[in-house]
Amino acid sequence: MIGLLQRVSQAKVVVADQTIGEIGVGLLVLICAERGDSRACAQRLLEKILSYRVFGDANGKMNCSLRDIRGGLLLVPQFTLAADTQSGTRPSFTPAAPAQLARELFEYVAVQAKLAWPQVAFGQFGADMQVHLVNNGPVTFWLHVPAATAAQVNPGQVGPAQPN
Repeated sequence: MIGLLQRVSQAKVVVADQTIGEIGVGLLVLICAERGDSRACAQRLLEKILSYRVFGDANGKMNCSLRDIRGGLLLVPQFTLAADTQSGTRPSFTPAAPAQLARELFEYVAVQAKLAWPQVAFGQFGADMQVHLVNNGPVTFWLHVPAATAAQVNPGQVGPAQPN
């Protein structure tokens, strides 16, 4: 699974002129499932997203996670992150998971995120979305949980957020 994580001051997703998801300070994460990915991959990616330290502490160092700052989380499906761009001038989407698996894994991440985090919003799988964001920094990270790695690690349940 791939997550393109962006630290934002605000972000929203619009479909057919209607805002369907919106957050203030937090993370906008574009989510992509690859062939061979599983729920274990999805679970591990969500845990990384919630724990990844991209927000500044009192000294301005990136030592705080979304959990630490209690920010918003906006998850948006985007299969193009799996594109193979190694040759030619047109991407190949062979590495992307088939649509049904990709939908299932995005929906699984959505359900787990709702259980784990109180401030979560979503884009819509398969929709023509307009994503608006103010990238704070800019700070952007590409997170990757390969299927082989997730199979070896038992991430456990993400579960509800723990108080600090």
